[in-house]
Parts: sequence; C-alpha cells; structure tokens
Amino acid sequence: MAATMYYDKDADLANLQGMTVAILGYGSQGHAHAQNLRDSGINVVIAEMEGTDNYNIAVEHGFKPMSTEDAVKAGDVIVLTLPDELQGQIFRDQIRPNLSKGNILLATHGFNVHFGQFDIPEGCSAIMIAPKGPGHLVRSEFVKGGGVPCLIALGPGAGDREKAIGLAYAKGIGGTKGGVIETTFAEETETDLFGEQAVLCGGLSALIQAGFETLVEAGYQPEMAYFECMHEVKLIVDLFYQGGLNYMRYSVSNTAEYGDYTRGPRIITEQTKKEMKKILTEIQDGTFAREWLLENQVKAPRFKALRRQHHDHLLEQVGKRLRKMMSWIDEKEF
Repeated sequence: MAATMYYDKDADLANLQGMTVAILGYGSQGHAHAQNLRDSGINVVIAEMEGTDNYNIAVEHGFKPMSTEDAVKAGDVIVLTLPDELQGQIFRDQIRPNLSKGNILLATHGFNVHFGQFDIPEGCSAIMIAPKGPGHLVRSEFVKGGGVPCLIALGPGAGDREKAIGLAYAKGIGGTKGGVIETTFAEETETDLFGEQAVLCGGLSALIQAGFETLVEAGYQPEMAYFECMHEVKLIVDLFYQGGLNYMRYSVSNTAEYGDYTRGPRIITEQTKKEMKKILTEIQDGTFAREWLLENQVKAPRFKALRRQHHDHLLEQVGKRLRKMMSWIDEKEF
C-alpha cells in the first residue's frame, strides 16, 4: 500500500496566519525551523537559555529569546526541538503548567509522545512534523528554494484542524516541496530508532570499526585500512542516494559487484537479522526507551563512558590525522 503524500498544493500557510509559533530550543532543528518559518511570514518566538551559545546565535539571527515558560504562554503552536532525554522533565515542569486550551504541541520526533512522557491536558493536542534530514539541511535546502521531505502524524486530541495547521507548518519550513508522508507517532518512532540503531549509526559504525580492526590486526597499515573501510563509504553512500543499490552495483567494477552478492550475506547473516528483530522488539515494547530514560535519570554514566571509549579508538586517531591532509574536506573534529 502506497504512502499518502502531501505537496505544496495540499498545504495553505493561511492556516498559520495570526498564530504564534514558539520554538523551544535553538539547536540543530530549532534554528532551521525558526528561520524558515519567519521567512515564510509566520510569527515566531524562541525559547533558549541565556548565556548559552544557542542563545547568542539566536540573537545574531535577529530573535529575542525568552524563557520556556514565557514562550509557551506566547505560543499557539509549541514546537519541541529539545533533546529527547530532556523533553519529559521540561514538559512536566515548564510546559504543561503554561499551556492554554487550543494549544498544539508539535513534536519533531515521536519518542516522548509515543512512550508516554507527555500528559497532554484536555483541550490541547499533539501533532508531529519530522523532517527527514538534519537542521542545517532543512535550512540550506529552503534557502535554495527546495525542501527536505517531512513526516506528519496526528497525536492525542488532533483532528482536521490540527492536520491543516501541521501541513501549513511543513510548508513553512519547506517540507511540502520535498513531500510530506502521512504516518503515526508509533511508526515514526519505532522505524527511526531501529534505523539509527541497526543500520545508520549502530550498524554502520560497528561494521566500519570491525573492518578497520580486521585489516590492522592482519598487519596492514592503519592508513590503508582507514581509506578502505571509512573514507570510501561516502562514495558508495552517494551512489545509494542517487540511484539505490542497483545504481551502486552498476557503478562499481564487476569484481566489486560479484563480491557484494557473494560475500555480503556472509557478513549480514540470518543471525544478524535475528538480532535486528530483537532490537526492534526492544524498541516496540519500550525496553530501549526505559533504558535510555533511566540512564539519563542517573546522569548517563554508561553513555559518557562509551562516548569516551569510542572517541579514542585508533580508527578516529588515524582519521583525524589523514583528514588534515585533505584540504577539500570541511573537517569537523570533536
């Protein structure tokens, strides 16, 4: 069954006219949504902590940031672009007490609504507009006249009015130029977490690191291993992006294509898929959400230890040194 898609003709910015959109957080997504909406003629206010880098950036961009409480009071549509792990407590302490009847809570990811972290009062509603790309791309594509595709979902208390406002919001940030797919909070949250954990972040990172370690442990130079297992990933991913697996296989050598068909299934085996299904079950039944929320309640010791451990891996050390030699790369070091 094909997904329901919406484009520019299906959305009317007039549905947001006379309303104030309160963007909570001026980070990756927040800065893009705020600027795009303002450029689309929508009244926007910003909530950000004074003294932070994001506060100063918002001021540089012509906004006058205020407290979360004041932004919620000023807003008709309250947009959460804060980190998942912070949203529940901020909602309970600063957002919910200041909501008014008719307010719409707009999520950019379904995690907290889907996993019950928000007690949305009667008379208010929740919708989701989730761009399928990072904030800097949401902004740059809009500036170029395009847009990043988005997802739309209706949550508690939402109906036709909220859907029309959500589509207007998506149009205001450029999403209806790329296309807006109708989904649910559950589907977006569960597929997004699975994609991050099993493929895009967890799966790919682990595969790259394991390949690098295999070559280095076999006696090959770390620099050679880096180029083969890390650097060239972008070349292949760009081919995926342009034309899928078939275009990648068309573009590489016959030797590489044959190796793909015959050796790939020896790496991603039935056992791998069984573990993927286990990961999906942990997402669906809330195990992962509870683990992540509990981790943050105790100040994230395991998360911080894992971050330090992976930050200092030989793969990262070699890569940092090699990227300094590549003047054409916009090097980012953390």
